[in-house]
Amino acid sequence: MRGVVALGLLGITLPLAARAQAAPDGKKIFAATCAACHQANGQGIPEKYPPLAGSEWATGDEARLLRIVLQGLTGDVEVQGETFSGAMPPWGPTLKDADIAAVLTYVRSSFGNKAAAVSPATVAQVREATKARTAPWTAAELAKVMSVAK
Repeated sequence: MRGVVALGLLGITLPLAARAQAAPDGKKIFAATCAACHQANGQGIPEKYPPLAGSEWATGDEARLLRIVLQGLTGDVEVQGETFSGAMPPWGPTLKDADIAAVLTYVRSSFGNKAAAVSPATVAQVREATKARTAPWTAAELAKVMSVAK
């Protein structure tokens, strides 16, 4: 059976190409897109890029986190009582919903974090709801939007 992969006891086989597309690797996406600023260990860079390890932003409301990843973040942001001033680029134009879900699920379950996974469907919903937004968010805008959304 060349070109197929057996899926355990289920007796199901998938072509290798379908398997490769089915599950993006969040850790690899993180290494390619996030680690330069947030560091491979999730500790960030002091005063510039906030840590993801133990971050209330990473483990908190997934809709807020998705807005940051989709459209970016600019201006000062307070994380774990410290202020950071680096800009976060928008990844929405570059990454697919499944890729964003995979990388955020990785972040929310790595570096000592214990938060729920993010689904591609949730990414798609937030992407649709914010599609008119062209500028990066500020922390103040996110606080306002998220308080209205609740």
